[in-house]
Amino acid sequence: MAEHCGASGLRDKGLFDSALARPVNLAICEEPDVANFAASYSVGLAKNHAFVDGNKRAAFLSIGLFLLVNGFRLKATQAEATLTILDVAAAVMDEAALAQWIRDHIQAR
Repeated sequence: MAEHCGASGLRDKGLFDSALARPVNLAICEEPDVANFAASYSVGLAKNHAFVDGNKRAAFLSIGLFLLVNGFRLKATQAEATLTILDVAAAVMDEAALAQWIRDHIQAR
């Protein structure tokens, strides 16, 4: 975080663990696709504020990392990505809408 002008550190490990558990619960209750999983990680990190700083950045990076590990990449401009993650953090965009946005901006690597 210090590299990008933010404070570093985990503020609340319980909230971090909760954010990481969201996709596990999703898999139990539904038949999610890669976009659902990526959205679940992102929303959990954006909403739980587990980090001292950089929660929105971590939320966005989780999308890209999850897609990368699963053979996809996000195809969106920096402006689109920024506005989207700000909408998620402000509760303007919910998890289902974020998953759809990811589907609309995903491509195989």
